[in-house]
Amino acid sequence: MNNNKFHLTGLVAAPFTPFDANGALNLAMIPRLADHYAATGVSGAFVCGTTGEGSSMSNEERMIAAEAWRKATAGKLNLIVHVGHNSLVDSRALAAHAEKIGAEAVAAIAPCFFRPGSVSELVDWCAGIASAAPGTPFYYYHMPAMTGVNFAMVDFAPLAVKRIPNFGGIKFTHENIMDFSSALAAGEGGYDVLFGRDEILLSALVMGATGAVGSTYNYAAPIYNRVIKAYKAGDMAAARREQLKSIQFIEVFCKYGGMSANKVIMKLIGLDCGPVRQPLSQITSAQEAALKADLERIGFFEAVRVG
Repeated sequence: MNNNKFHLTGLVAAPFTPFDANGALNLAMIPRLADHYAATGVSGAFVCGTTGEGSSMSNEERMIAAEAWRKATAGKLNLIVHVGHNSLVDSRALAAHAEKIGAEAVAAIAPCFFRPGSVSELVDWCAGIASAAPGTPFYYYHMPAMTGVNFAMVDFAPLAVKRIPNFGGIKFTHENIMDFSSALAAGEGGYDVLFGRDEILLSALVMGATGAVGSTYNYAAPIYNRVIKAYKAGDMAAARREQLKSIQFIEVFCKYGGMSANKVIMKLIGLDCGPVRQPLSQITSAQEAALKADLERIGFFEAVRVG
């Protein structure tokens, strides 16, 4: 059994990396984002991941961003630095840096070009990253839709506990609720299984989730905190109503370009994180206006207001 004493609970936002109009890092926005998360009931920030476009950033940029996030989150939020990379050497360098600046945890997605051929090979890959930050909890970022690596986490976790002394758990970004539940139960609370599909958070709560990481917690944490509150109170009707609000606005931004439209929503609530980087494409001004109109139509801005 893993003796990990660090646990992530509640909502963890996966921040958008702020860029300026020229595509350079906009570090000045990071403290504003951290303050916003703290004010809206978010417990942590999972930086430089999928939402943060970490794979479109250089290692130097990722380290600079991580340092800015550490400074902004200190005393307010847990900081989880995503250090995944197709190069083990680069991933280890990012992990060592994250430990040096005092991140609460590191996480790494599976390599997606040359992929591990078995659960054992995946665990070995993760162990190589985790050992570069031996004093920091390590989380495996399971997202088969992006990586094509889709081993059962109920098989992965027991091996990870044995081979990775600082194994903290799994960021489970997948729709397989059965595997989520099985992996969670197998750990008996010794490691975290953080749920990563915002639109079906309620399903994960029913299966025992106590923590979640997601992109829409950037701006819609009040909705999800109401889901959690209603579920804990045994009011499933209210929990389903709040979860439906999430489903509705996610359907809206997916209609306008997914990732790029999602980032625009930050601008619409007053926190402009700038454009997305290539190969992603920015939505047009006309699409942005239509996105805003659709969100207004479903009462989105009222639903995410604090208080």
